[in-house]
Order: sequence, then structure tokens, then C-alpha cells
Amino acid sequence: MTKPAKPAARPANPRFSSGPCTKRPGHSLENLRHAFLGRSHRAGDGKARLKQAIDRTAALLRLPDGYRLGIVPASDTGAMEMALWSLLGARGVDVLAWESFGKGWVTDVVKQLKLPDVRVLEAGYGALPDLGQVDFARDVVFTWNGTTSGVRVPDGAWIADDRDGLTICDATSAAFAQDLDWPKLDAATFSWQKALGGEAQHGMLVLSPRAVERLEAFTPPWPLPKIFRLTKQGALIEGVFRGETINTPSMLCVEDWLDALAWAEELGGIEALIARADANAGAIADWVARTPWVDFLAAVPETRSNTSVCLSIVDPAITALADEAQGAFAKRIAGLLAEEGVAYDIGAYRDAPPGLRIWAGATVERTDLEALMPWLDWAYEAARAQLAEAA
Repeated sequence: MTKPAKPAARPANPRFSSGPCTKRPGHSLENLRHAFLGRSHRAGDGKARLKQAIDRTAALLRLPDGYRLGIVPASDTGAMEMALWSLLGARGVDVLAWESFGKGWVTDVVKQLKLPDVRVLEAGYGALPDLGQVDFARDVVFTWNGTTSGVRVPDGAWIADDRDGLTICDATSAAFAQDLDWPKLDAATFSWQKALGGEAQHGMLVLSPRAVERLEAFTPPWPLPKIFRLTKQGALIEGVFRGETINTPSMLCVEDWLDALAWAEELGGIEALIARADANAGAIADWVARTPWVDFLAAVPETRSNTSVCLSIVDPAITALADEAQGAFAKRIAGLLAEEGVAYDIGAYRDAPPGLRIWAGATVERTDLEALMPWLDWAYEAARAQLAEAA
């Protein structure tokens, strides 16, 4: 088999990782020169910067009046753990899972918290569970966008307005890129290193008034580590939502987050961020439509992510191979692109079916994705040629 010719154009930025995600266009360490370093984060200026990060994030997301937003430890994982361990236990729970991280929350609820009344509603990679089966008399735990499967809920219409339970949502690869229906969410979490390209280890927790009411009225029967505690003597610790963080944050990361927020604000706010992600996903969709060897992992168009775009190799010559060989073929495509310096970190998540995963959030330029598409074809043909030589 003849080796394919390499495309002439290359992405200016080859960073398509699904987390940490690429920095915003024009990012420079020089923009962080005013970071509040070498001082206590509890000093007046430190707390003011943290409060500014909270207030500007809430404004960008257009959180409803009465909703609280706080900076918490350990990225989105820490924020979700805090929500689960602090809020659950008052009533039965429905947990939805259709990809790796959702399954992780199932493990927490079933095996760690060991709640007695849990229903697990599952679907395989590429699909959603039957949302009509969710019982909103119970608490509901779900991811808005399945980062490792590229499958998202289509909207918030399936969530009951008159629910008795709380909705607890992992929104980390949806926030700043998808239209989150905030009145339908009682607790939501996300991280800085996703859609706005911030730095790792800092999570954010959103609480509705109903969630605050649960926190103040219900005490879980298990001990809570210090970094999970949101109440003291039955009252919400309001300082968490004013920049008085539970543990020490990185003020360099805070400055970087403020820089990302400034870019998003100047761009035009949440609508502009969503539009960029939609356009980026559209560039990939246009290529998929004309490319016979690849398809979306998400079967239903309305549930396809516009951030973590997951692709399957559907060439019959490849799907006829054993699972291990299919995985090796997909990894070879990703490896060839990395070797060429045109795309980094686009292999499927380790627990997901073999394939590719390309981040298309707002910090990615559409021109870079358009330049990448011919390289995907090149890498596929090159991997096919190598496979034929080895046969």
C-alpha cells in the first residue's frame, strides 16, 4: 500500500486534549504578572481576588438569584465528592451513568456511602439511559456532558420543576460551552481546567437555595472530612462562597482563571462561548459526514457533545479485528499525529471503546480543527499501510 502524502497545512495550536484543555487564544504568562504571590490568601487583597473570581464566574454563567458559588479543593472530582457526601442520605437516589465518570459516581453512592435505597440507570457508551424513568421524588445524580463518551443530555426539559429531591450534576465539560438549565440544577460542579482552559486542582460548587436548605436541615450519618464540610452548627459556612476557601488555593491559578474570564467577557459572554464550541463541533461534523471510515460514538445527533467529541472507527476492515487490535489501530492514529506535532492527546479515554476524542471547546480555534481534519485522514491511511505491511 502506498504511503499517503502529508497535508500541507498544520494546526497552529495542536493541543486538543480533553483536560487540561488548551489555553485561550493569545494566552501568555505575561498576563499573570500581577498574581498575588508570596502572601496569604486570607489577606484582604487575596480574598478580594478570590471573591472576584467567584462573582465574575457566576455572572458569566448567569446563575439565578439566590444561587451560591464557591471555590473548593480537588477540581471537579473534589466538588462532586463534597456534594455527594454532604447532600445525600435524606431520601432515595437515582444515579445515571453512561460513561466512565458517571460510573465513578455510582461507585461512590453504592460502595462508599453504601446508601440503602439506590437505583442505577445505566446505558452503554454512545447512548443515554431512559430519562423518562427518573423519579424526581428521589435525589438524582448525573453528568450533563459525558466527557469520555461524547454524549450529553439534550436539555433540562426532562427534569421536573416540582421535584421533591435534589438534582446533583457533574457539569465539568458542559459549563461555559453548553446551555445549562440552572433552575433545574440544585448542585452543580465543574473545574477550571476544562472549557476555559484554566489550571488544575481547583473546583467550583454551585448550590441552589433548595440545596442550602438540605445542608442546613439534614446531617449525614457519616463523618465528613474537613475539606467536605459546608456547615457549622447547622448553618451554611457562607465564607466558602465569599472567597474564604477551605484550604489554600494557588493564587497563580486564580490569576490565570481571572485572565480566562476576562477573555470570555470580552468575547461576548456565555452566548459567544457556546457559539464557538458549536462551530468547532460543526467543523468536525462536516468532516465526519464526508468520511466513510469514521462516525460519532454518540448515536443520536441531539445528544452529541460540542466539547468532548468522541469518534469511532467504522471501517469494516478494522471493526473485523479483535478488540485489542482495534484499540492498537486507534492508538496508532493518535500516535502518528502526536509524532507529527499536529494533535496531542486525542486518543479515546482508557475505559471507553477504541477511537479518538477531540476537544472542541471555545478555547480551540475552528481554523485549527479544519487544518486537523486532513491529518486525521492521513494518519488513518498511514496506519492502514502499516497494518498491511505487518500482515
